[in-house]
Amino acid sequence: MLKVALVVVWLASAAAPCYAGAPTDTMKTTIDEVLRIVRESDLKQPNKAEERRRMLERAVGARFDYQEMSRRALGAPWNTLSDQEKQEFVDLFRTLLTNSYSDKIETYSGEGVQYLNERMEKEYAEVRTKVLSGKTEIPLDYRLINKGDDWRVYDVVVDGISLVNNYRGQFAKIIKSSSYADLVEQLRKKSDKLKAP
Repeated sequence: MLKVALVVVWLASAAAPCYAGAPTDTMKTTIDEVLRIVRESDLKQPNKAEERRRMLERAVGARFDYQEMSRRALGAPWNTLSDQEKQEFVDLFRTLLTNSYSDKIETYSGEGVQYLNERMEKEYAEVRTKVLSGKTEIPLDYRLINKGDDWRVYDVVVDGISLVNNYRGQFAKIIKSSSYADLVEQLRKKSDKLKAP
């Protein structure tokens, strides 16, 4: 009986590294869906541009935690905001991100994505990938947080530069030289410009 118990414990511990692949599996599912949309010839027709963009935003939005990204990008001022102000900031930041990066995704026609490795520490993980496009290779790492048994992206590191840290630096500069209200106004203007056809 003890031998059976030891075998069960050994199998359970041997199976544990398989669970360590959950963040990578999660990202692979999302990336595969994005690539499927990008490569679908029917969606490349000019009259399908809006539908294609919506599909891409939905695929990315299902994996990205825009609230967590917004909180980290804004930094300390986040804690002073009301729930309504937080929601407005998240909406504006989401529009900024989705429009800035949808264009880049839509023009991508590369050979695919190489999954290098993942690191996990408690509820955090980092999935390291390399985007292959022609003769160029772009390191692209996803930082994830586990929320309710679901891995959600809270930062993207492109070629060693953190998206969240980059925006936090920009936002802090605007708040310091002017005000939070001015930052929101600038984001609103950018958002309106991006939404305009």
